[in-house]
Amino acid sequence: MIFQKETMEVEILSTKLIKPSSPTPNQLQNYKLSFFDQIADEAHLPLVLFYPPSDNNTNKNTTAEEQLEQSLSRILTHVYPVAGRFTEDNSSINCLDQGVKFIKAKVNCKLNDFLEKAHKDVNLALSCWPQDTWDVDETNLFITPITIVQVTKFNCGGMALSMSHAHTAMDGFTTFTLVHEWSKVCKLGIPTEKIKFLSFNLAKIFPPRDVSKILLPRVPQENRMDAKLVAKKLYINQDSISRLREELTKSTDSGALCFKPSRVEMIIALLWRALIRASEKQHGHLRRSIMGIPINLRTKLISLPQVEKSFGNLVIDAPVKFVPEEIPNMELHNFVKLIRDTVTKTITACDKNSPDDVVSALANIYNESFLAQEWGGNEKVDMFTSSSLCRFPIQEADFGWGKPCLMHFGSRHNQYCWLYDAECGNGICVQVDLKENNMHLFECDQDIKHFFKF
Repeated sequence: MIFQKETMEVEILSTKLIKPSSPTPNQLQNYKLSFFDQIADEAHLPLVLFYPPSDNNTNKNTTAEEQLEQSLSRILTHVYPVAGRFTEDNSSINCLDQGVKFIKAKVNCKLNDFLEKAHKDVNLALSCWPQDTWDVDETNLFITPITIVQVTKFNCGGMALSMSHAHTAMDGFTTFTLVHEWSKVCKLGIPTEKIKFLSFNLAKIFPPRDVSKILLPRVPQENRMDAKLVAKKLYINQDSISRLREELTKSTDSGALCFKPSRVEMIIALLWRALIRASEKQHGHLRRSIMGIPINLRTKLISLPQVEKSFGNLVIDAPVKFVPEEIPNMELHNFVKLIRDTVTKTITACDKNSPDDVVSALANIYNESFLAQEWGGNEKVDMFTSSSLCRFPIQEADFGWGKPCLMHFGSRHNQYCWLYDAECGNGICVQVDLKENNMHLFECDQDIKHFFKF
């Protein structure tokens, strides 16, 4: 089977199932989903890593692929739900070692040529996604394998490694931890009996609930094909970050800002203000906007230390709300303060002594924001999400071929900003997924031109 994107051709060479190297014990063969799994987005989320040719994979791709398969098989004995399938009622995962779908493919170009184009058009990375995740949504999510891996070989010996997972089964922390540990097992040959890095306790701590009794109905999303989301990759270097900090230091010195913002807070504020301005140009007036900022609760729930390394979903989106009348002059420091205050308030609200209180706090936050008719349910409110992947170990994912040289995230099912550490230097890369008409306005914003490079 051959897929084309412009002049690129990706040919699928083979498909197989990689199963755990040893059977999953009987007592572990049904993995219950937690409350946080229940409310996760019903989507497949791909991650693509690109590896340049090296002494370990040039002209030895068969060996590299065999090592990849063998190490995946070993690691699946620990993360056994990854190789399972959702039950018919979608309440749990049958862990009967059905296997991870493993696809081998090749592309008719050299990696350097691809990267040269992909740095300008990150949408080219779609060619290296597992193709059967392109159209996954709530109608077919639960009949699609929970995890799909694709290895795509380039003419020069370079490789693309893509892993796509059902968000209902695991979040970004779980995925990035899994990939990082898998790379160590592959590179170092760690034996099965020594592989242990996640716990499987979330359903006991946060058991599933009748969501209809505690959360308002989920707001219907636009048809994904109609949305026509495209991606752009931006880069802000250390000099630009320093200039941005200098600008905000004036606000601190004047007393308008009473804390030193982090790099991530500053950049998200800058991006969000540009998105709001782009919306203003499109609609002719400032509109209300809500920015969701995902928070990994594993390290935030001080009273529940046992969840620090839990498999699954344990995330809450902090709902940062922009009301034009409340920030009339659009000063950047007010956006930074709004982000800090909302994230802090969200963490404080969720850091409860009992899991029931955590769930109650989340329900109150979501019912007043993403699920509220005046916010998430209002077509006149712009909705975005901005997630920081900085300091996650994903860039250390060395399978024996060196570190990845380009990454790509997400499934283009909502308007999203992904922040991650640049491959070299102290800068930050941002992958922005937007509707096509919004993207044209966003990339012309004065702040985007002043601080970022495409």
